[in-house]
Amino acid sequence: MTYEPTREHWESKPPAHLGLDAAGLAAAIAYHRAHESAWRRDFLTESGRYIGVADEPEAPDDVLGPVRPRGGPNGLIVRRGYVAAEWGDTRRADMTFSAAKSYLAALAGLAVARGLIRSIDDPVRDSAGDDGFASEQNRAITWRHLLTQTSEWQGTLWGKPDSIDHNRDVGKSELGRSDKGQARAMRPPGTLWEYNDVRVNRLSLSLLQAFREPLAQVLRREIMDPIGASPDWEWQPYHNAWVDLDGARMPSVPGGSHWGGGLWMGTRDHARFGLLIHRGGRWAGRELLPASWVAELRRPCAINPEYGLLWWLNTGRAQLPSAPESSYAAKGAGSNLIWIDPEHDLVTVVRWIDKASIDGFVAAVLASVMG
Repeated sequence: MTYEPTREHWESKPPAHLGLDAAGLAAAIAYHRAHESAWRRDFLTESGRYIGVADEPEAPDDVLGPVRPRGGPNGLIVRRGYVAAEWGDTRRADMTFSAAKSYLAALAGLAVARGLIRSIDDPVRDSAGDDGFASEQNRAITWRHLLTQTSEWQGTLWGKPDSIDHNRDVGKSELGRSDKGQARAMRPPGTLWEYNDVRVNRLSLSLLQAFREPLAQVLRREIMDPIGASPDWEWQPYHNAWVDLDGARMPSVPGGSHWGGGLWMGTRDHARFGLLIHRGGRWAGRELLPASWVAELRRPCAINPEYGLLWWLNTGRAQLPSAPESSYAAKGAGSNLIWIDPEHDLVTVVRWIDKASIDGFVAAVLASVMG
């Protein structure tokens, strides 16, 4: 029988009862604690700037949303639905950074299931609530382009031009590369993969226009409350990211914490969300997300096979050499990780680990698997 935690209780089992070696899990936890993120807990660099904008030109309004200091290293390892290991403060609602993008992907699936989006291969302009897709550059952009970060959307949103993330390469460092932010020639939609937070925020605004209600409200009612998440998480908008819809003032939330704000959530709640995705969108006999959509999340992008629909894939074991190719993850800078390993029935959330040490941590977790 499939086990899912209730709202009130998440059962723990001794590692051996779950086919895991307790000493191996202890070694993984010790590894994490020895490889904490180098980011200061107040998210400030030595110069006093917020770390999300540290590689961008200084501007009076470079940070648009609130910033909350982080807690210490913490994590949760779940096998067969049960808690096998837990360390640190897993209930503290910390900033999540780009792991929020994977929540936007879930909301897009809800929009498709409701018929608010007919097909993710339709042009967004067909249902656009503004003129953001009217230009020659943007008119052919589809929902899939936005969800795979291949849109090449051109414009300015919430005071940030799309060019601020041109040439950004998250695979090389936490903060991009030396030519990040240097405007380049635009390409046709679907022909270039680029990690661009302005474009993800454009997706979020378009989803808000589709739902006609704040995305945090939709996420809470349709996903987080049904899986028993705490009431403590928040999705913080930028101070200038508000729009009028149907006579109401609504926030458009960001898909990360690049310029502050974003999804603030505890590790236990992330783990519940990861377990929902791992279980194909079903929880306690209910289909919260269509299984077909959960499968779609993991379809490799045509021009970047390490990326699905705002989820990171382990195609060719390029992301995590120590993990099975079938594993996948929601990832945020700092680092924040929801790692799902279907082969071993594992859902692992690890917070504030040094980025270069993630694979070592995963290797230590997998070394504990006995059967």
